[in-house]
Amino acid sequence: MRFSVLGSGSRGNSVYIESGATGILIDNGFSGKELEKRLLSIGRSLDNITAICLTHEHNDHVAGAGVISRRCKVPVHANPGTFEGAEKRLGKLYQRADFATGDELSIDDLQVRSFRISHDTLDPVGYVVSDGTKHFGYCTDTGKVSKLMELRLARCHGLVLEFNHDPEMLKNGPYPLMLKQRVRSSHGHLANEEAGEFLGSLVHNSLRVAVLAHLSETNNTPNFAMAAALPHMPADHPARLLAAEQDKATDLFQL
Repeated sequence: MRFSVLGSGSRGNSVYIESGATGILIDNGFSGKELEKRLLSIGRSLDNITAICLTHEHNDHVAGAGVISRRCKVPVHANPGTFEGAEKRLGKLYQRADFATGDELSIDDLQVRSFRISHDTLDPVGYVVSDGTKHFGYCTDTGKVSKLMELRLARCHGLVLEFNHDPEMLKNGPYPLMLKQRVRSSHGHLANEEAGEFLGSLVHNSLRVAVLAHLSETNNTPNFAMAAALPHMPADHPARLLAAEQDKATDLFQL
């Protein structure tokens, strides 16, 4: 199984995961042209997309999902709350595929299980994706960590976790008070230290790649996020640790 974070942040999010002949996107907040460019940068194309799975209805996660569904003739999987919230942004889909939060989906060579997270949307989820041997976990846009999240992500070989903001940068930054309160709330976004502790609870000997994602361009830096994560990784652990970028894709990692 392989994956790449095609871009992560408030201006667009998408992750590509593949096994065998199956390739799925978790979210797509990019235009069709931009998504195609990022896929080409990792040696893939729109032809590799089998399905799209949505986490929640915010524009930076769904803006380009409808376009890709229609253009590539692929289904979009989401729970009813996300479809309700994203209906106007998605437009007409090639195929709408509803699931209940917590369901496990079979998408050709991949099994995809959703789990509940905490964000200010109708029914936000994270995902664990498996090919039967390896497991990949995706959890961003959550204001708090739960035992359920830890349970679902515990044995993943690859992780993408939210490291959204540095509390001092947020406190002293340009956001209006109401937005600062939203980000800090239990339905907002994880701060670096909270995220670092969460990562530490998920580290095991078979973890191969951990990507710090959804960094705020206004209230965080890659150096701050990495500084919060590193103390929770054993010094001799073989996993690769890196911060995703907004403007370009990561490598295509093999788990």
